[in-house]
Amino acid sequence: MNHEIMTIEEVASYLRVSERTVYDWAQKGQLPGGKLGTAWRFKRSDIEGWVNRCIGSSAAPAPVAPGLETLSRILSPERVVFFDANEKTAALKTLCAALGTSPLIHNEAELEQAIFKREELMSTGIGFGVGVPHVRLASVDDLVMALGIARQPLEDYSSLDEIPVQIVCMVAASGTQHPQYIRALSAISSRLKDQSMRKALIEAKNAVSAFDIFTGGVPS
Repeated sequence: MNHEIMTIEEVASYLRVSERTVYDWAQKGQLPGGKLGTAWRFKRSDIEGWVNRCIGSSAAPAPVAPGLETLSRILSPERVVFFDANEKTAALKTLCAALGTSPLIHNEAELEQAIFKREELMSTGIGFGVGVPHVRLASVDDLVMALGIARQPLEDYSSLDEIPVQIVCMVAASGTQHPQYIRALSAISSRLKDQSMRKALIEAKNAVSAFDIFTGGVPS
């Protein structure tokens, strides 16, 4: 059975971690696997070899500080974007499209509609040049995030302190994830209160570098 093909669910059960953790490790290239269409698949022999190497060399993905663990779990480099246009509507549509690439999002049109409805009620600019549009929907399987960066301010994205937004963190969660949702929003807010962090993100050379900066890794 060494060549048995395993699914994310089976690997999660074997490793005794969450399915989301397996997905993130695979997306980041930390876990040996490949995609068949849109679904991840893994060779049992590869997973067993990976476990043996990790046990022998302490090479398993390193734990990170509370808060950063949440951010690294819900974000991936593929969902970090730099905006082409300095306009709020275009920026939000770009982030909705980025979130829509996640298998955890089942209805991108519904997501976009909910995001814009939320903005009509009140702008999600929280201050310090940061916007955090967020929704909970039944069509979302698990907490997930996209990060957008504007090299120049989005002048029409209003904020509590009237500083134009340059960093946008879009968060979606299922309707039953209120505690996780609140913790994620808190982690984002805490991370971006640091002026040097915001400056580093705006000046990041690419999506991978911005992801590493935001989640506490070493910039690439």
